[in-house]
Amino acid sequence: MWRNIASNFLTLLIVLLIVAAAAVAWAKREFTGPGPSAVAQCVQIAPGASLNAVSNRLAEQGAISNAYIFRAGADMMGKARDLKFGSFLVEPGTSMEGIVDTVTAGGPSTCGTEVVVRVGVRQNTILLRDMNPETGAYEEMARFDPAIEEAPEEISAAQELADVRLSLVMAEGVTSWQVVEALQAADFLVGEVDDIPTEGSLAPDTYQLSKGGNRNEILAQMTARQDEILAEEWEARPFGLPYETPEEALIMASIVEKETGVAGERPQVASVFVNRLRQGMRLQTDPTVIYGVTNGQGILDRGLRRSELDEDTPYNTYRIDGLPPTPIANPGRAAINAALNPDETDYLYFVADGSGGHAFNRTLEEHNAAVARWREIEAQRGLPTDSPVQTGG
Repeated sequence: MWRNIASNFLTLLIVLLIVAAAAVAWAKREFTGPGPSAVAQCVQIAPGASLNAVSNRLAEQGAISNAYIFRAGADMMGKARDLKFGSFLVEPGTSMEGIVDTVTAGGPSTCGTEVVVRVGVRQNTILLRDMNPETGAYEEMARFDPAIEEAPEEISAAQELADVRLSLVMAEGVTSWQVVEALQAADFLVGEVDDIPTEGSLAPDTYQLSKGGNRNEILAQMTARQDEILAEEWEARPFGLPYETPEEALIMASIVEKETGVAGERPQVASVFVNRLRQGMRLQTDPTVIYGVTNGQGILDRGLRRSELDEDTPYNTYRIDGLPPTPIANPGRAAINAALNPDETDYLYFVADGSGGHAFNRTLEEHNAAVARWREIEAQRGLPTDSPVQTGG
């Protein structure tokens, strides 16, 4: 009898162990496998929030399948007490393990309310956006041009939120003056900028900001990043380029950046100017002349005048040989790469082709024919047809 009882107990124990092992394996798959959410989620962790409250909220949002497994997994990872305050983006299908890593890693918020300072070629803007919890996409709530408008109340209020994200997005081809103007307009920053940074010395990129951040430190970060990019690209350059210093390559990159908005054209545009330098031809490019007129302070919202093209200035590449004395904008890595890795072509000319890109030509005869076609397009579009057309660009 006792033997039967012991046998039955042992059998039950084995069954229980098998069930427990299966349950643990299932829980592990649930914890480490893809999560149930088909859209991005913004997980907000309040100051002092408990793991229990956070896990229940995640389950309600549909970001996790089981709050208990989430808590148990966080405990097994040793991170149950490491929750960090903020708003954190959880991509579609993120596992519970991945979410634990996200909400315990710390750092700036990665979703939720965001105030973005955009430094653009034509204007600077400050905008407010927030994530739509249903679509997982950011939606713009408000914007203004700090040069001519007061900040809307929504943006001023958002800047005071504890978990608001603050960032600056610097476009390729903006000038250093435009960057400083944008930083000065961001009233949540501190520190007066006494001197405009050297043209070309700032790296176009997205920069995370913080309330009370120092404008000069942000500019130093931009400068350090551009120095690093230029050094890397210069080190990897091929032999035989007509530049004596990295600074000359940066000047060329800024011209390439301003000449085309088509990313794939940059190496071709660079090849035209490199070929011209090698042959001792003047660059004859309008953007340098425009920089000489504006000094990089705003845009020239009109065509160049013949008198400006004929004037002797350090930036008039119709009148000077070689490169202008400084960059004419802050080029991005792609333009720097193109200046140091131009296409192998025999092009010496290019002109707009009406599609947003350019027609490239080898001879002046071909170029003049392309200019005539562009004049026809201008006339069809009701544009003035008497504006100067540069030979080199």
